[in-house]
Amino acid sequence: MLRKTIGTLFVLLVVYCLLPAQIPSPEQALFNVRSYGAAGDGKRLDSPAINRAIEACAQGGGGTVVFPTGTYLSGSIHLRSNVHLYLDAGSTILGAPQEMGAYDPPEPFEGKAYQDGGHTYFHNSLLWGEDLTNVTISGRGMINGGGITRRDKGVGEGSIGLGDKTIALKRCNRISIEDITIFHGGHFAIIMTGCYNVNVDNVTIDTDRDGINIDCCQSVTVSNCRINAPNDDALCPKSSFALGKRVITENVTIVNCQVSAYEEGTLLDGTMKPSRNKNGRIKFGTESNGGFRNITISNCTFRECRGLALEQVDGGIMENISISNLTMMNVDDYPIYITLGRRNRGPDSVTLGTARNIMISNVIATGIDSMSGIHITGLPERPVENVRLEGVWLSFRGGGTTEDAKRVPPELDKGYPEPRRIGVTPGYGLFARHVKGLELSDIRFDLEREDQRHAIVCIDVDGLEIDNLKAAVAPGVSPARFEEVRGLVIRNSPLLK
Repeated sequence: MLRKTIGTLFVLLVVYCLLPAQIPSPEQALFNVRSYGAAGDGKRLDSPAINRAIEACAQGGGGTVVFPTGTYLSGSIHLRSNVHLYLDAGSTILGAPQEMGAYDPPEPFEGKAYQDGGHTYFHNSLLWGEDLTNVTISGRGMINGGGITRRDKGVGEGSIGLGDKTIALKRCNRISIEDITIFHGGHFAIIMTGCYNVNVDNVTIDTDRDGINIDCCQSVTVSNCRINAPNDDALCPKSSFALGKRVITENVTIVNCQVSAYEEGTLLDGTMKPSRNKNGRIKFGTESNGGFRNITISNCTFRECRGLALEQVDGGIMENISISNLTMMNVDDYPIYITLGRRNRGPDSVTLGTARNIMISNVIATGIDSMSGIHITGLPERPVENVRLEGVWLSFRGGGTTEDAKRVPPELDKGYPEPRRIGVTPGYGLFARHVKGLELSDIRFDLEREDQRHAIVCIDVDGLEIDNLKAAVAPGVSPARFEEVRGLVIRNSPLLK
């Protein structure tokens, strides 16, 4: 009896230790990939066996396909509805080398493409699914992109080599990706296009290009994730033309996530070495044909990377954006970048987009590059509307010159909306141009060393309210420069009196 009790307690303890990962329930049918011929030795190609296990699971009405400890060399794995892939601790799905020819070819794309091949094709991926319902990928295992490529070309410009994404999902509903680790993910570690009811939780990504792309999706939650992407964006809502029509990305929540731009692999090994490229940010766009609506970002940390970028440049609508409680350390480029442009990459019917109703609060950023702080720019005939910044404390490295203070940044509204193309701004803390309705409340700008630029510069702003602004300013330098500013209200800001 005692032996039976101890055995029961041991089983319960093991189950308890596994609770953070989504464990297959006893009611689910289990399909072990080894039972279908997978070797798990990292040498033999296992994707045919894996696909047999997935197909058997799907044909049986659904269940869980289990990857026991081992390394599963794979080409394209075909996801199916009602199938849960469970990666046990110590298991790795390893992307096969390109020369093995193990990846599916890109599918045909109907209509004209206005985005690159990475956003257009899905079948040439390590794991892919299209028009599926109820798909889960979970467990304490790893997906290592291995031989997949990060390269890309425009659609119709020739082959890029097959296999350029880790997980690619198109027009899928009820998707859950939990607890896994993705390393070396190719062009996209995870790309979801036209998907609904998606949950990505407690996923660690350490990759050589994009982390998570949320394209033309609705009802998405990304939570408790760590995403390291030194060469591209870490977490990126988009709204491309990949579905052959405009589809808005809306009702998205991003919470309790960390983004960074350490050298690839150093997030996982714990050394966290700063990289040259320093990308790794959260960014909306640039693909923005449909636009973005009802997006919430909260309690996120940016480390050794670029800041937050909201880019609406392809004719869509960006509205009702709520961002709060961000912490940024050693920020490259701009910590906050909001732009409305007229690149209009899409059909001839594309018109000017809209950016409005944006609330950003409780942001702390330190070690900021001297290029600029907050950057908000619209168009002369279509300003950015109704932006409120509250409780923002930014600490800059400083060092701006008198010549920098005289500079008028170019509009550059027709090209790619990259902050570095604009260059140094005359206001080190805030530069705003073509804005209607801008509120600044409880704002503080600090400098590590003296800067000869103004703290804020506003040009063509209609309705500017400033309440409790504090900023470091060099001797003899005017704290602010206002040009064509209408409806200016200043409260509790002695610096500006």
